[in-house]
Amino acid sequence: MSVGEHMPSTPKAVIFDIGRVIVRLDLKRALAPIAAAMHTSTDTSTDQSAKHLSPEKSWELIRADRHWQDWQEGRITSAEWHRHLMRRFKLSLSYGEFRDAWNLVLDPELILAESLFGQLGARCQLALLSNTDPIHVECLEERFTFGRYFPVRIYSCRIGASKPSPVVYRAALELLGVAAHEALYVDDIQEFVDAARQLGLDAIRFETRHLLEVELCRRQLF
Repeated sequence: MSVGEHMPSTPKAVIFDIGRVIVRLDLKRALAPIAAAMHTSTDTSTDQSAKHLSPEKSWELIRADRHWQDWQEGRITSAEWHRHLMRRFKLSLSYGEFRDAWNLVLDPELILAESLFGQLGARCQLALLSNTDPIHVECLEERFTFGRYFPVRIYSCRIGASKPSPVVYRAALELLGVAAHEALYVDDIQEFVDAARQLGLDAIRFETRHLLEVELCRRQLF
């Protein structure tokens, strides 16, 4: 630590984002079955034959959908989301096929080892805070075991709000029973890190496990 550099205090709670922090996301693997069934069709096109889209372009179209925020914040059900996408993109995937493809984005090989959470959990409270949907929540709860270290789990689709809204951060703090300055937040998206800091939380942008461990050591948690 350089002279004059501020030493952060030891937090009473650490709040983790999930995607690209704990769980690897593989958009190509997940959207390949969807992209393979998705066709472009424009009013100006003279060729209405099937034209397959790349997984990346498919993801852009889905994220830009007018109901995306409703989906992420729990205002439409999984079945409604499935039906909407099937109609919009003229797809014929069954709900089960769509659900299974959607969940392929969640890579079973974690970025952070569960042993890290075991160590941290012995020294402070732990919470999850994620912008996610009902299908992914079900998969995370049923197929992954790291959730056992996180008694507090905040999902955007369950509380009707998503990051960077202050609502989600305050919900986590309330459930943890700590003040903002007593919590550390970890996310890979700078916008969400900044939003946490604006509310008074200590916050780290996640890049690698090693750099995270360095920051945890600075806070006397590791």
